[in-house]
Amino acid sequence: MAGGAKARRLPRGVRERQMVDAAVRCFARSGYQAASMDEIAESAGVSKPLVYLYLHSKEELFTAVIRREAQALLGVVAEAVVDRRVPPDERLWAGLMAFFTFAAEHPDSWTVLSRQARTHGEPFAGEAARMREEITAFVAGLIGEAAREAPGGAGITGRDVDALAQALVGSAESLASWANETPGVSAREAAATLMNFAWSGLGNLMKSERWSPRRPLPGSKVTG
Repeated sequence: MAGGAKARRLPRGVRERQMVDAAVRCFARSGYQAASMDEIAESAGVSKPLVYLYLHSKEELFTAVIRREAQALLGVVAEAVVDRRVPPDERLWAGLMAFFTFAAEHPDSWTVLSRQARTHGEPFAGEAARMREEITAFVAGLIGEAAREAPGGAGITGRDVDALAQALVGSAESLASWANETPGVSAREAAATLMNFAWSGLGNLMKSERWSPRRPLPGSKVTG
């Protein structure tokens, strides 16, 4: 019996990973408020006191979930865009593919990051915001590189780049959630949809072709 008990004793890191894996599933399925430590412990195959011993509280466990899954997502996106020998559009495509593939292959992780983390206040929302800021910085860097390389890109300001990056990341987040909830939509299809939508518009900007309304909105003042 003692030998069997010893054989079942796993390293702390392995046990903790099992608990966080279980927490991802439970938080995605039940939400932060409804998920219980009993449910998480049962899913992980450990006792509830052991969960508290390793991760101290439900809040700390949820924070650990957000941090781990955010770092995993950031890691795959960063790895996809790291090769600076590749043109900016190809790097953006690779980054989008990595982003949508992660969301598709880890739907529970994406649910926690895109919904649960943002709806329960600090510190959870702050963790999600940091992840978003890092991804937006990647995208802004790629758009900025493309602008510098394009013949007409000098007309694109830093503010333009930041705004475009925010818009692209926001669209990617929304599209990833829609794709996960819509049968038959692949990560590649979602990435291609956004790439075609975004890069076509960026292409016009690179040529200094900006859209503007042909007539003022009702009630607006015409200046100039």
